[in-house]
Amino acid sequence: MAKGASLSGFPEWLPSERVVEQRVIDTVRRVFELNGFLGIETRAVEQGSSLLKKGETSKEIYLLSRLQEVGSESDTPVEDRLGLHFDLTVPLSRYVVEHSGALTFPFKRWQIQKVWRGERPQEGRFREFVQADIDVVGNGELPEHYEVELPLVMVSAMEELRAFGMPKATVHANNRKLSEGFYRGLGLSDVEGVLREVDKLDKIGADEVVKLLVQDCGADEAQARACLALAALRAENGTALRAGFAELCDRYGIGHESEAYELAEQGLSTLAMIVDEAAKIRPGAVIADLSIARGLDYYTGSVYETFLDGASSLGSVCSGGRYDNLATQGNRRYPGVGLSIGLSRLVSYMLHTAGAKASRTSPAAVLVAVWDESTRPVSNAIARSLRGRGIAADVSPSAAKLGKQIRYADHLGIPYVWFPADTSTADAQGDGSSDEVKNILTGEQKRADPLSWMPDTVYAQQSVQIEDKAQA
Repeated sequence: MAKGASLSGFPEWLPSERVVEQRVIDTVRRVFELNGFLGIETRAVEQGSSLLKKGETSKEIYLLSRLQEVGSESDTPVEDRLGLHFDLTVPLSRYVVEHSGALTFPFKRWQIQKVWRGERPQEGRFREFVQADIDVVGNGELPEHYEVELPLVMVSAMEELRAFGMPKATVHANNRKLSEGFYRGLGLSDVEGVLREVDKLDKIGADEVVKLLVQDCGADEAQARACLALAALRAENGTALRAGFAELCDRYGIGHESEAYELAEQGLSTLAMIVDEAAKIRPGAVIADLSIARGLDYYTGSVYETFLDGASSLGSVCSGGRYDNLATQGNRRYPGVGLSIGLSRLVSYMLHTAGAKASRTSPAAVLVAVWDESTRPVSNAIARSLRGRGIAADVSPSAAKLGKQIRYADHLGIPYVWFPADTSTADAQGDGSSDEVKNILTGEQKRADPLSWMPDTVYAQQSVQIEDKAQA
């Protein structure tokens, strides 16, 4: 690639930025594992038949072609071609079916991998990005309590990320059965279409959604406005949610004895349970928000979107829901519930808005100096000894003047420089009879033995800090 060239939507972090990303990944993974989730990794590609018909995202799939097949792809049906996965839930469903005999159910898994979507790149939105998922998949059935537990695990993970500059997160939850029952009670039959258009509310606004509902979903103006009235309902507890929904049903003539209301009541009960049970553990962390629809067609029950305080331009940073029919094997179903954090979006926010930065670029705590190339084996031996004791160490790339070697360490943020014993440098190193190590941040220099010396943890740890922009 030519110098300076870039591909829009395909981020490449500088080494210091990669440190931030890796700390975020490590933090999230630790929270997942503290809650008993098992790590897996799935292949990057899936059959086109598995990727298609998953809602709006199916339009964004990247298909693969071998060079010698370019131009003749039309000979192969899209369903038979390979495509890059656009999320980690579809690959999980296949993985569960293929490995069901080797898994313990309920199967709790975490997965942190790249995914690809051919959408329009913009700030915080990429075509190639890292997702961090947790899902619980059952064999035949899956208790509702997981619909409370998983969003709270994600809230816990995002609370840990506040140390890196991320604002407070709130999960907004809805239930598709509630929405579907209400829509059917209004006389609408294209429920999936209505859900897809309502999912665009925050992107295109209410008036445009009304136009799409009338144009594409068979709604009249009154029905479309009723859909928006449902989407406007918010509640922080089950009592307020039930009261608000009952008022909407009365206003729009949805009888409580109808099949549509009965379906809505199923979703209403689950959603009320979620917000009430979550409030007992983390008050305010999960609220009912009936505008949440999720554009993916495989969700069948609860759906979630997560928003950050004061960062509305980012949109949802963590989403998911319950799916009962995505993974099947003959007559056997593997229902699941899961959520996914868009890690690349969060990392971009932390770097460019919150001011997160690595305390140093290099993971090495020590740079071992080299007096001349003939003594490099001595420096290498010292570094090996330090590494054997778990102390990250690098060796100077050249036997340059001492000041240049120190500046090299400083540029990488390496806090200590190790001077091997060498009688030829007695003037610079004291009597030259022992190794010495210098903390280039404080200027302190002491004798040291590679078999026993330990760095001060304040300086030795590579960490992420938040820039004080008021003083920057």
